[in-house]
Amino acid sequence: MSQDYLEGTPESRVQALQDALFELWDADSDDTASRAAVLGHLKTYMKDARDSIEQRLIDDGKGKACARRLSELQDNVLTALYELALNRIYRATNPSSAERIAIIAVGGYGRATMAPGSDVDLLFLLPYKQTAWGESIVEFLLYMLWDLGLKVGHSTRTIDDCARLAKQDMTIRTAMLDARLITGDEDLYSDLRERYAHEFQRGGSRDFIEAKLRERNDRHSRAGESRYLVEPNVKDGKGGLRDLNTLFWLATYHYGVDRLGPLVERGVLTRSEVRLFDKCEEFLWAVRCHLHFLTGRAEERLSFDLQRAMAERLGYNDHPGVKDVERFMRHYFLVAKDVGDLTRVLCAALELEHVKSASVMSMVVGRFRRRKAGAVPDMPGFTIEADRLNVEDDEVFKRDPVNLLRLFHASDKYNLDFHPDAIRLARRSLKLIDSKLREDEEANRLFLDILTSRNDPELILRKMNEAGVLGRFIPDFGKIVALMQFNLYHHFTVDEHLIRSLGILAAIEQGRMKDDHPLASELIGTLENRRLLYVTMLLHDIAKGRPEDHSTAGARIARRLCPRFGFSAAETATVAWLIENHLVMSMTAQSRDLSDVRTIEDFASLVQSPERLKLLLILTEADIDAVGPGTWNDWKAALLRQLYMETETVLTGGHTRVARIRRVESVKASLREALSDWSQERFDDFAERHYPAYWLRTSTERQVADAEFFDSIDTEADALAFRTEVDDVNGVTELTILAPDHPRLLSLLAGACAAASADIVDAQIFTTTDGFAFDTIRLRREPGNDADEYARANRVADHFRRAVTGEQGMAQIIAEKDKPRGRIKAFDLAPHVTISNDLSDRFTVIEVSGIDRPGLLHALTATLARLNLDITSARVATFGERAVDVFYVTDLTGQKITNTNRQGAIRRHLLATFEPAAKAA
Repeated sequence: MSQDYLEGTPESRVQALQDALFELWDADSDDTASRAAVLGHLKTYMKDARDSIEQRLIDDGKGKACARRLSELQDNVLTALYELALNRIYRATNPSSAERIAIIAVGGYGRATMAPGSDVDLLFLLPYKQTAWGESIVEFLLYMLWDLGLKVGHSTRTIDDCARLAKQDMTIRTAMLDARLITGDEDLYSDLRERYAHEFQRGGSRDFIEAKLRERNDRHSRAGESRYLVEPNVKDGKGGLRDLNTLFWLATYHYGVDRLGPLVERGVLTRSEVRLFDKCEEFLWAVRCHLHFLTGRAEERLSFDLQRAMAERLGYNDHPGVKDVERFMRHYFLVAKDVGDLTRVLCAALELEHVKSASVMSMVVGRFRRRKAGAVPDMPGFTIEADRLNVEDDEVFKRDPVNLLRLFHASDKYNLDFHPDAIRLARRSLKLIDSKLREDEEANRLFLDILTSRNDPELILRKMNEAGVLGRFIPDFGKIVALMQFNLYHHFTVDEHLIRSLGILAAIEQGRMKDDHPLASELIGTLENRRLLYVTMLLHDIAKGRPEDHSTAGARIARRLCPRFGFSAAETATVAWLIENHLVMSMTAQSRDLSDVRTIEDFASLVQSPERLKLLLILTEADIDAVGPGTWNDWKAALLRQLYMETETVLTGGHTRVARIRRVESVKASLREALSDWSQERFDDFAERHYPAYWLRTSTERQVADAEFFDSIDTEADALAFRTEVDDVNGVTELTILAPDHPRLLSLLAGACAAASADIVDAQIFTTTDGFAFDTIRLRREPGNDADEYARANRVADHFRRAVTGEQGMAQIIAEKDKPRGRIKAFDLAPHVTISNDLSDRFTVIEVSGIDRPGLLHALTATLARLNLDITSARVATFGERAVDVFYVTDLTGQKITNTNRQGAIRRHLLATFEPAAKAA
């Protein structure tokens, strides 16, 4: 049946279905049997037709054609059912003027495009009142559609009802804009269209436009503000199908057109922009239809566990250094960027026609200063028109290609937004950016001024990127535009991450992030050359997506680019070194024992100078913060601060142990001031329980909370004590445990988390001077409210208590839960074990990395215990789907593990902990 469905014409298809339903409805039998026969036929018909439509999509890849076929299929079913009801079931032999009805598609269905899981939005239009006949028709249709398993949105209204409600509700007004007659009384439908055009479209459109833009911003806030989020919402996300719909609504409502072609003659859009609209719509519909077919539901989010299957379904292949899924997602983000460009062009055109207020426009184009019309000071070839930076004529870039850089330099210098004509001309002039312009001294000076501007370099660089100028002027940057990294750690595409990191860097320098980055804010004003930092930030990930290590390749790119920017050999060498080592400080702080003098000495020998140390610290903080929400936190800040302070002492010729004692005393003094209401004895009792590592790695705010926690506990009566804090900002729940220290305590704690299905994303592990373990673990927050999180933390605490006291064996519970869950299942990451005796003078350092799962830390620590290794300290961290756990160990005699055979056995046993989870996945 499915093949016959696609081979026929639309008219023949609906007629064949109608004939079949008429034949199945037996007037001589009871209605229940006839209804069952019709329903059974329709279910088979729709399944076969949808299968055929899906196969055609796979064969030809045409998304919009697929959406139209699905809409036509729905039309056929509704038309055939209506004809059945009208002529066989509720036949009106002498219909009155009230016994008329028009069945109208509204919303997305009204545009004659549907995804496989789309709702069926219907308006049953009546002349002026409901009749028993009309009520019966509507009831029959709705029950049949529901019994077919369709999601139906419906309303039954008169024309007066529609007009009245459209005045009150902008959503209804928008739905009516897309109204389309499926079947029924054509005169009723025509009257509705005329009434709508007369009362709404032919008047002012300003209210409608402002409402749709507010609605768009609200939708973006819910789905994610950036169009470069690595798990985008195809329908409602920024740069998705709904943005195209909004663009079309604005054009339809304001200009009174039913397609975009006529806007070319009116000078609103160019022919290439209309073609781009069609191209974007085609791609997004293909992705959305594939997504619904793949999942069997109305799934709109391209989550990690679906992206690889989607890439295979759409025919993408691996390229050197770039996975098939990354190529697919790059295509997606380039389309999302084009959607944003089109939206800005139309919105700017509407503003120039004075249909929108400045307050609404600011939601779209950002905040810029209003200026008087006229020439731009010291910028021949540019003018200010309607508060926007424009070009004097279409030859301005041809006369001098450097003007392509001057355009953005003027925007930054005079705080002006761009006229759409200027951006259009810049896009059409990209071929003028050739090797000669890239080597032009003036062009590079202008670019460096933009990059290092004390205004808002993030805003201008993003506009340069969206116009295509940035990627042409720096071709290596063009290679990472819209490039995603298929991992859970990075929230944005590579180019968006780089531009965001520059924004954070500028905010630190301007003093706007003192609370989040106090040390970086203090140091940035003391730099000898701030330009080095901005260039490094722009280039630090520029070599992503290549077969070789991006840090090494990025340093090579910097050595080529920096002389172009006018940097000396020494400045170029510093930038290249920073890029080559931009991950080292973060990894050292998070995965090495900072109380081990060898760690500090090795890091200091790499850095070599205090100036490099300052640059690397600021670069590291901004880089981490730009990864995504919640990535930067007070724990990472404390670790980097400690590493910086310890290393600075070595580099400036001081003694690290002496400096450490002074810093500990300073930290204690700060806490004493914060606890001014405590007696000295009470304060000393708390202070004497902690080793220097605690004072150096925790903030004063946390120490205050810890002091109150300790003060509330009677350690003689309470062998175990717990504290839970829900951190909504960072999306984690912190569980702090105070317990008598024990060699397997960390393993038991990790097991308790696994038993409660709680994922550890970070951990701070301390030992007190009186023999207690004082550990804080951060658990990844699950969907739900704070009460759910407290309950989950309590389950962890209960499992831990019962394990410590021997009441519960967790092996079986953990075995059932010890496998990757949720989005992590989408990733395939080979485990790796490194064993080193060179990183510490006293301990063997074992680093284990691999795919994260709830029971991983328990499995690793239990394995080390079985191998008779004593864990002196541990560092626990996760980077998206990748867990990196580092253990400082000795054998039971306190010696390093030097025997090669034993090291091999340790490596084999640790790697084996990943095998059960790999099989389960």
